[in-house]
Amino acid sequence: MSDVTTVPGRSLVEVGDLTVDFGDLRAVDGLTFRLERGAALALVGESGSGKSTVASALLGLHRGTGTRVGGSIDVAGTDVQEASDEELQRLRGGRAAMVFQDPLSSLDPYYAIGDQIAEVYRVHARASRRAARARAVEVLDRVGIPDAARRSRSRPHEFSGGMRQRALIAMALACEPDLLIADEPTTALDVTVQAQILDLLHTLREETGMGLLLVTHDVGVAAESVDEVLVMRHGRAVEQGPVAEVLGAPARTYTRELLGAVPRVDAPREVRAAETVGEVVLEATGLRREFGRGKRAFTAVDDVSLTIHRGETLGIVGESGSGKTTLGRMLVGLLEPTAGEVRYDGHARVDVDPAVQMVFQDPVSSLNPRRTVGESIADPLRARGERDEGRIRGRVRELLERVGLEAAHYDRYPHEFSGGQRQRVGIARALAADPRIIVCDEPVSALDVTTQAQVVALLGELQRELGLALVFVAHDLAVVRQVSDRVAVMRRGRIVEEGPADEVYDNPQDPYTKQLLAAVPVLDPRIAAQRRAARRELAAV
Repeated sequence: MSDVTTVPGRSLVEVGDLTVDFGDLRAVDGLTFRLERGAALALVGESGSGKSTVASALLGLHRGTGTRVGGSIDVAGTDVQEASDEELQRLRGGRAAMVFQDPLSSLDPYYAIGDQIAEVYRVHARASRRAARARAVEVLDRVGIPDAARRSRSRPHEFSGGMRQRALIAMALACEPDLLIADEPTTALDVTVQAQILDLLHTLREETGMGLLLVTHDVGVAAESVDEVLVMRHGRAVEQGPVAEVLGAPARTYTRELLGAVPRVDAPREVRAAETVGEVVLEATGLRREFGRGKRAFTAVDDVSLTIHRGETLGIVGESGSGKTTLGRMLVGLLEPTAGEVRYDGHARVDVDPAVQMVFQDPVSSLNPRRTVGESIADPLRARGERDEGRIRGRVRELLERVGLEAAHYDRYPHEFSGGQRQRVGIARALAADPRIIVCDEPVSALDVTTQAQVVALLGELQRELGLALVFVAHDLAVVRQVSDRVAVMRRGRIVEEGPADEVYDNPQDPYTKQLLAAVPVLDPRIAAQRRAARRELAAV
């Protein structure tokens, strides 16, 4: 059998009239596009648009799963539809490589990072163990892993999220592929780490000449990273063209709606009437939380004080490890502070108070998969002593409708809902306790921009109608500006800056706040290029 060869003059990727069917569901419907050598194309769309399905089809990953794939797919000179299993194996990781959204699911937890990269190189390059080991250290160093020789012996859990993503990119680069497919590579990362990964991809493309296919629901990430954009919806191409044209002057209504839903870090929040903000309902003084003991003791929150008024939203921003989630859990009463106190309505908290509820980042893990969503929402009602099942069911149905779901959804299970719908269920459960304060911990971080906008709008509507105070914990600075009256910026367990949202965003005082804002993706590719150049110059100093 002949080795894979490159056909002169052919595009790196050529896809014609692609269809992908999962049973009766058509996930991709008649998609056609090209990617030239050395170029970068983003597939942009909401969850369910088919973009990740397209990425998998390029490497023949649907083969043997019962999925029906039609049309033509040519990647780096390989006819994916007609290729043998052996040819596909040579294509994957050799001529084309893929980086997935969740590096933990792509890396074996039991083996050292370097060993996993070396194994990929040995399979494709037929190299010796010594050569493969050297290659693993070389590519880890290339993607910016410090002390690469030593860290190559670390296991995945010993790396941060950003370092794990760099390790996956290193694995993809081991065999010098012509094409890198990156499927949501920065979704779970902080803005500064996200900027580093995007800069890395751009630099690697410049230096190696590889093509990049970026799959993302984040329009800002696309603006930072690619030459062309293909907007997808329901498996079809809505609009395609140069990134500056599509994002600067979109021709299609759907593209305009998608862009309109993107939260902007440079757009001030609408001014609300002063009377909507009332008395102090929560006050935290000198909060401190330590984990571990002795030499292993770690201070997650260190001397934090804040107040929250009725009807206002306090945004708490910071990177992973800043202490913001720990702070939120202490405000609710899920964690006891090592020092300091929390007061509700002027009284020191002595236990979990139904008046303070929490909406979690991942509604899947906070909902029991074996119970209907109606029963989960009913829990706070029963905890308050309600025993009349008719009244309980009636109240839950009211809450389901209040958050934009249907009363008939009472008897459905969590897996039957989309991510946005599950988050609405979480909000309904929080409302069941008739709270005065809701602490939202990254409530929209896993959602695409339109669903994110819907959930944010729902929270704002509930706040206005019920006079709720909201604490909005997030690493997405644009979303926080959109929803917050005041903002507190956390770093290493402390609040480094706090004030009215517009003041903090328009005139930041702390260098860390400035650094965070400078890393937020922008929709203008020209500005993105300028920021990338500035970061490169700063890194070289």
